[in-house]
Amino acid sequence: MGQVGAAGDNAAMESFFALLQKNVLNRRRWSSRQQLRIAIITWIERTYHRRRRQTRLGRLTPIEYETTMSRPQALAA
Repeated sequence: MGQVGAAGDNAAMESFFALLQKNVLNRRRWSSRQQLRIAIITWIERTYHRRRRQTRLGRLTPIEYETTMSRPQALAA
């Protein structure tokens, strides 16, 4: 992250936490912190990192990007 008070950093984190709240926190009531912790980690690892389309990758998911980028190398080998 950048310097204290950097608007770009704040916007990125606000966006992340808004998605987290909409997709995990507000879906149901959690009976324990441990259940919520596991749900958050699962959402981040399964959805946010792997299935979310990213502008830097040409609107592809990380899995799609890796697949398209690794195909020429696999064919050359």
